[in-house]
Amino acid sequence: MPSNTENQLPLTEATLMIMLSLASAPKHGYAIMQDVEALSEGRVHLSTSTLYGALKRLLEDGWIDRTNRSESSDEGRPRKVYALTRMGRRVLEAEIERLHDLVAAARLRTSEAEP
Repeated sequence: MPSNTENQLPLTEATLMIMLSLASAPKHGYAIMQDVEALSEGRVHLSTSTLYGALKRLLEDGWIDRTNRSESSDEGRPRKVYALTRMGRRVLEAEIERLHDLVAAARLRTSEAEP
């Protein structure tokens, strides 16, 4: 029977990329956007509305949290900083395992089809 974490899968690409960005360290929104673009080698570009919609859902699900740390923007406004929670890290790890299994099955099937 699947665990509660596995019931949350699969993640959307945007959600996966945001969570991967936060896996290394807490970040503010703009830094997440930049990191996602770098992680995807420019393939994924998050709009502001996509990012903040996803962050809102991740906060509601308890997968991320706002940290007590704050940063100031160039204009001096405080930036909210986000971090993965333990639950978020478990969901991310379950998704990585799911993707690993999917790729392994695909490789096995395609290698069987080779002459």
